[in-house]
Amino acid sequence: MDTEKTGLEDEINTAPSFDESLTEPGKLLDVTVWRKIDMCLLPIVTTLFLLSFLDRTNIGNARVAGLLVDLDMSPRQYSIALTVTYVPYILTELPSNLLLKRIGPNVMLPTMLTLWGVVATCQGLVKSYRGLLACRFLLGLFEGGLLPGLVLYTSLFYPKNRLQIRVATFISCTSISGAFSGIMAYGIIRLHGQGGHAGWQWIFIIEGSISVFVGLISFFLIPRSPGHARFLNSKEKAYIQAVLRQDSEAEDETHFEWSQVGRAFLSPHILLVGLTAFCVGVVLFSQAYFTPTIVLALGYTAAKAQLMSVPPFSFAVVLAMIAAYIADRYRCRGIVSLVGSIFCIAGFALFLKSRNHHIQYASLFLSNAGVSILGPALSTWTANNTAPYVRRASGIAIWCLTTNSGGILATWLMGSLSPAPDFTLATKVLLSLSVLMAVFVIANVVWLTRTNAEKAERRRNIPRSEEAPGLGDTSAWFVYSL
Repeated sequence: MDTEKTGLEDEINTAPSFDESLTEPGKLLDVTVWRKIDMCLLPIVTTLFLLSFLDRTNIGNARVAGLLVDLDMSPRQYSIALTVTYVPYILTELPSNLLLKRIGPNVMLPTMLTLWGVVATCQGLVKSYRGLLACRFLLGLFEGGLLPGLVLYTSLFYPKNRLQIRVATFISCTSISGAFSGIMAYGIIRLHGQGGHAGWQWIFIIEGSISVFVGLISFFLIPRSPGHARFLNSKEKAYIQAVLRQDSEAEDETHFEWSQVGRAFLSPHILLVGLTAFCVGVVLFSQAYFTPTIVLALGYTAAKAQLMSVPPFSFAVVLAMIAAYIADRYRCRGIVSLVGSIFCIAGFALFLKSRNHHIQYASLFLSNAGVSILGPALSTWTANNTAPYVRRASGIAIWCLTTNSGGILATWLMGSLSPAPDFTLATKVLLSLSVLMAVFVIANVVWLTRTNAEKAERRRNIPRSEEAPGLGDTSAWFVYSL
């Protein structure tokens, strides 16, 4: 990170080392710094992701509230409307992440939020299926770069062993938004008829307007980098830079090179995470878009279905945070990811084998929890194991791209291809993908373990001064997180 971007050259030169941080004043500074960032930055990042997922998936609540009837849509057209969102969403993820550093997250992230908030609001004003398609396309265009951008942005503030619990905090909003959306929809649909709008229209109008409001405010709240954070003093800024520098000691800061993007696509550990993420995406968006519909198919009324979708998502948030703490504390991303896969396997197996509605409802707790554990684990695993900056930005974008590609399959799998109330085909596919998640996770752990062993052998045979520069995560002194 150059001095033009941070303005901290003098502070970094006198920044405390890890040895100094072991003293009592050093420990106090360490606690104070991360607490400040947690209190001032994390709520903003979390809110942005909560609103993005809410605005993208509240169409599931709108469907239960009468969207298809009022716009004369078939289940197939509903799946098309969901798919249209993902085309621009996927295409913008990589270029958006590569532009984030040049434009600045303090400008780019609030702009994206404000623009998609306007589009989300307009969904409540459409009068036809074509109008909805146009809105869904623009929603994907403006939202596409947010998740990879937030993961990359967060990695600029936290060292590796503190990252997953923070990433889990905002990615768990996939579950929080499911719970929150159900509660909000339960209340909002009671506005049906007010102002000449149906209840489902009010869902889009109110929730989209909130995003516009928060987007405008966030221009004044998001710092470009730790060096620009007004809530930190100069000593705290210097300390963060020193910790991050030592945390990525083997990284070589490079200018943009397309070769770094290409290396990300050719890295086995990124490809294995990408394959896992595709499976996760299918499960994640199946749950996000269709949980209210699944609950409705179990025999509940439309209003009750909105409320009954809340507990599975709430349970998932709690388990995701516990798993993230364990992964950070013991540096075991792979084991935590494997546990998440097992939860998904158990949940879908239970839903498939039982015809008891209470047991099927209980199975949603397991599958929602499993996929909520996997999202933060995979994103942090990617951020931890890629360097330098351009390769990391590309790796995170690949993770997001493959996750959202899975979302395309989910929109059809749980829609026209596998009708309610049994969703038999969908459940079989989701169960199979959950097994594949476990296989890919195990394969990644094996590859990383073997590669770390090879790097240890190289470190014994050559001094660091003789190693070529610019190797990034392939350096012998870059140890992969397991």
